[in-house]
Formats: sequence, C-alpha cells, structure tokens
Amino acid sequence: MSATFELGGDLRVNRIGYGTMRLAAAPEPGFDPGAGHIWRAPEHRDSAVAVLRRAVELGVNLIDTADSYALGENEELVAEALHPYREDVVVATKVGVLRPSPTEWIPLGHPAYLRQQAELSLRRLKLDRIDLLQLHRIDPAVPLADQIGALKQLVDEGKARHIGLSEATVEQLREAAEITPIASVQNLYNLGDRHHEDVVDYAAAHRIAFIPFFPVAMGAHAAAEGPLAEVAAELGATPAQTSLAWLLHRSPTLLPIPGTTSIAHLEENIAAGAVRLSEEQFARLSAIAPAEASA
Repeated sequence: MSATFELGGDLRVNRIGYGTMRLAAAPEPGFDPGAGHIWRAPEHRDSAVAVLRRAVELGVNLIDTADSYALGENEELVAEALHPYREDVVVATKVGVLRPSPTEWIPLGHPAYLRQQAELSLRRLKLDRIDLLQLHRIDPAVPLADQIGALKQLVDEGKARHIGLSEATVEQLREAAEITPIASVQNLYNLGDRHHEDVVDYAAAHRIAFIPFFPVAMGAHAAAEGPLAEVAAELGATPAQTSLAWLLHRSPTLLPIPGTTSIAHLEENIAAGAVRLSEEQFARLSAIAPAEASA
C-alpha cells in the first residue's frame, strides 16, 4: 500500500490530508448546532493557525478548503497559516455553492459565477494558480458541460492546475471527462456510509483521486465492543485510526481528509497512515453493515 498518490498525475501528495471545514466559529445563537453552519472563522484564530501549521509539519501536504466555508474566511485562514506555501503543499478549494444564510448551501453553476469565485479564491489564498479546483456541487439547472467548461477555461488561463468534482456519480464523471481531464472526486464515504462504492471503484480504475469527506464514521468508534473496536485493539490503534486505515486499504486512490480543531486528534489521524490491516482484518471490517458502523 503506497503512502502517497500522484494527484492529477503530477502532484505527489501524502494520502492523509487535512480538511479545513471544521475550522469555524460556533453556530449563531438560535440556530440548530447540527445544521452545518461553517458561517464564520473561528474565534480563537491562533489555535486554528497552529493546527494548520502542525499538519504541514507532520507531513500533510493536501489542504482542502472551499470558498463557501465561512464565506471565504476559511481560505483566508489557510493563507494566514501557510503562505508562503511550502513547495510540496497542494491547496484544493471548491466553488459553486451559494451561502445566503448560515444553514443554506445552494448549488450555483453559472459559468460566470464559477469563474468569479475562482478569482476571489486566488486572492484569498494568495495564489497565482489553484492546484485543485473542485466543483462543490453540480447545479442541476445548468448543463454540466457549461460548468466544467468554466473550470476548463480557468485551467487554460493558468489559474487552475487540475479540476475535480464533488458529490458526483460515475455517469457525471464520465460526462465531465469527455470535456477535460478530471483529477479528483470528493464524495461522502466512510465505514458507515458506502453508497458511493461504484465511484470508488471507477476512480481507482481511472487513477482519479477519491477524496472522502467525513472519512471517520461517527458512533461506532465510541463503542467498547464490535468488529471495529476488536480490530483496533489487535492493531494497538484507536478506532478512528483503524477506520482511516480501512479507507487507505480499500483503494489506492482514496485520500481521506479528516478535519479537527485539536492538535492531539490531528496527530492521531496522521498516525493512521502507519496502521496496516491484514486482509482478514480488512474483510472483517468490510463486512460491517453500514448502519451498524454509524449507529
């Protein structure tokens, strides 16, 4: 099992990256805390900067953000922590989602809007070219060819290096690849949610990076019994590390990006790269019903 992957065929990244979505302030007063706010930058900015810098110190060189996280403040935070970027650091961001309120995430794939947002991301990230520019969500109201065409224009202009999709099907990946090479797909995938198995296999067959968001399934990791806890004990690892190790074993193009606000949890997650499952342990974990893993 390789510890690295060549994203887009030319950017070598360590397979455990860092997702910045969780670097956000607490939800606004009066809002449901489970509604996925990510509306403002964290109040303790120094702590967030320290986590980002520690991630890179530990060898993480794939940093994932989005223009919609805290209305661009998340990208600014990445730049504050890491600019000037180390030569091997790959910055990925996403465009294509409107945020009119703390709880609304609305796809908008108008080509002019996508290009404008990419320009703003370049400024906030202090980059001349975005390494991986991802379409955050496919807008069903706009032809996919037009959305991909806008991103391809940015590549042609030298403002983006590679293009990715998020929450895409195999059919959509095939359609997009007819227009321009697709380097990555970022879908929900973990032990507890495996409804994108076909996309994982397609990505592996075509050397496309599959970047699973929410890579550590919640719930079962806290259980004192069950296959995940058993395998973790056998390995001398934590359940979260074992869950990440399962992803790394599942496909050579899987690049999990666990996010955290804690340096201790960050170090735990990155150490999962050294955890090796036997084929029997992998099969035992794979046999867990997704509902059981996430219960």
